[in-house]
Amino acid sequence: MSFDRITAADSEAERFARLRLARSQRVGPVHFAQLMVRFGSAVRALEALPHLAGRSGGSFAAPPAERVEAEIRTGEASGARLVMAGDPDYPALLAQIDAAPPVLWTLGPGLPVTRKAVAVVGARNASAAGQNMAGMLARDLGAAGFTVVSGMARGIDARAHEATLKTGTVAVLGGGIDDVYPPENAGLYAQLREQGLIVSESPAGYRAQARDFPRRNRIISGLSLATVVVEAELRSGSLITARLANEQNREIFAVPGSPLDPRARGCNDLLRAGAHLCESAEDIIRELQNQFGLAVPAATGDIPPEPRRFEDDIGQAGRTLLKLIGPVPASRDELLRLSGLPPFVALSALSELEIAGRIAAVDGGAYVIA
Repeated sequence: MSFDRITAADSEAERFARLRLARSQRVGPVHFAQLMVRFGSAVRALEALPHLAGRSGGSFAAPPAERVEAEIRTGEASGARLVMAGDPDYPALLAQIDAAPPVLWTLGPGLPVTRKAVAVVGARNASAAGQNMAGMLARDLGAAGFTVVSGMARGIDARAHEATLKTGTVAVLGGGIDDVYPPENAGLYAQLREQGLIVSESPAGYRAQARDFPRRNRIISGLSLATVVVEAELRSGSLITARLANEQNREIFAVPGSPLDPRARGCNDLLRAGAHLCESAEDIIRELQNQFGLAVPAATGDIPPEPRRFEDDIGQAGRTLLKLIGPVPASRDELLRLSGLPPFVALSALSELEIAGRIAAVDGGAYVIA
């Protein structure tokens, strides 16, 4: 369920209620969205919560207000910021997935909503060649204007982040925003909070458990137009991320490897199942251009020194949307319907048009020509 019908909270009381509802017992992301649609606000949903019975016959319990207040204090003390579904800076692509997180804690100067993103994931026990490949792909994607998303794990994830600290990178954590895992990535964590963006749906202070990483992976793929798997064994978290990306209607790329290396079997299996072959960032960029009309600079290893005309960079999706937007406000839902574009492509293009100053958002989730 998407958050299309959930608007930004217009009061501190509503924001507090949304966080409390999100932390309520037996209220997951899907049920949160259903409750918001049914009751119109988290304040009213919390009032009704004790009277609602689940399919198993149990009731739903909201946490004490003091616990939610403590979470806010802990998060803010670490320098993190709370972003909620419906807020203008909630990532547009992420809002379109099933079970999108109703709340996010973010730490660092970067914003995942402002640029096109690609996830780069892979084995924790990656080979030297795999780590070099991950660094090369991430560096070239960053030079071509993409934010690189990963999970701050050792191996492939760490190399992808390190290669894109200057061009834009997002780390999604399984634990809270202050959960540095694995411990040896403490230095990388410090760099990410200074130069990139760290994201978590869990309360600050929460330490990740094994069950949290598949939930984390849906956010990695949900933030991204495409997911690239560099190395992965047949039973690995990276293949879970690829499966989730497929369910979210995102593109999947896999780097081929030797059949003698167990770390290549997952990628080779993805290729047999129809994933795109990836030997360089050009493979990713070309496919995204062909599929969605995204126009991005060529990946040369360096950020293009000369500015391009805006009309050259918006791509076919942006041009299609510009033709539909005029001085009379047009709703986001109407623009998505009339454009015929995949929702996540249209939302990404709308964000770029707004950032470039070509369109302006008005009340009610509508847009006008700037």
